[in-house]
Amino acid sequence: MVDLKRLQNSFEEVSKSLRKKGIKEELLKELRRLFGVLKEQRAKLESLQAEKNEKSRLFPVYKKEGKDVSSLKDELDKIKEKINFEQKIVNDLESELEIYALNIPNIPDESVPEGKDENDNVEIKRVLDIPQFDFTPKEHWELAEDLEWIDFKRGVKLAKSRFSVLKNGAAKLERALINYMLDFNAKRGFNEVCVPYIVNKESMLGTGQLPKFADDLFKIEGEELYLIPTAEVPLTNLFRDEILCEDELPLLLTSYTACFRKEAGSAGRDTRGIIRQHQFDKVELVSIAKPEQSDEVFEKMVECASDLLTSLGLPHRLVELCGGDLGFGAARTIDLEVWLPGQGKYREISSVSNTRDFQARRAKIRYKEGKKNRLVHTLNGSSLAVGRTLIAIMENYQQKDGSIKIPEVLKKYL
Repeated sequence: MVDLKRLQNSFEEVSKSLRKKGIKEELLKELRRLFGVLKEQRAKLESLQAEKNEKSRLFPVYKKEGKDVSSLKDELDKIKEKINFEQKIVNDLESELEIYALNIPNIPDESVPEGKDENDNVEIKRVLDIPQFDFTPKEHWELAEDLEWIDFKRGVKLAKSRFSVLKNGAAKLERALINYMLDFNAKRGFNEVCVPYIVNKESMLGTGQLPKFADDLFKIEGEELYLIPTAEVPLTNLFRDEILCEDELPLLLTSYTACFRKEAGSAGRDTRGIIRQHQFDKVELVSIAKPEQSDEVFEKMVECASDLLTSLGLPHRLVELCGGDLGFGAARTIDLEVWLPGQGKYREISSVSNTRDFQARRAKIRYKEGKKNRLVHTLNGSSLAVGRTLIAIMENYQQKDGSIKIPEVLKKYL
């Protein structure tokens, strides 16, 4: 959640940063109005409390002078009634601001480039040369049908569109990738955690999926429970409403989960193949760090995901997201995009984000520094989206006869 005190005290500066993300001007105007009304009401309340204190100090004076205190008592009772009334207004305004705050995106870092959408993202570097073929490379769904690796029709029969069934080599390769990714991350210092695939409303609020992205979540009927859209949610919320010890930070975690998303607003996009599914597998990285550690941890996470792709022999590039393409909770994001020869372009396979203290403020994740409690920084990143890694291997390692070579590092897992 955005720091409301910072927003109120530096409204123009913070508003300028939020405009990078395309925040609606109407929302900023309403926030400014609410801040103004709240300031006035707090001033009224403080004035009444000062008047009450002043009147209260007269009681011993009246008694010492033998004066009747009944009229003074009546005045105090009236002032207390006004205080209660004004206090309720202040409480209601603060609650209204809290609700607004849940829908305000994170403040982007100063280094985030200006831009409206993905077309304005900035390429940082490319890793590995793209493969050259002496034949026209096929897309993954063509390869899958020829090899009987993915059954799209039966996936739809079992559920609905954007579900599929992995078979034969694809099923084995998916399992191998999950185990390889977890082992790779463990060697980089990330501790493996196995988490529930269903979480409560508080967890979704803590990492920012609710209330803004309710339409993209699968909710359990009759329960305040949801299928997770990413392991980021349960991993980060492991520490919700806790105060951690300073010397245990940073916490570096990795987890494999299935992920579930309605893909609201993606109609007509990536309708063929398994690029965009309602259910998909992912290995996630999550870090909990002190503010002064978070930039270093961010670079470590990006490097881990990039090195993982390199170890699989998959060409990819690193891209800095512009303000307009930056996620709701992110202060900074670097995407890793893998080369898909069948499509002839790079496609996102990982996003590594630093949310600074945005999620920590929502989820009340703190650490003890001396006698003070400070908010941690939380970071998350895919390492990697397993289905998209499977696609990348199929397309980059395809042979002229339609077979697919297996990356050397995966052979012991198969």
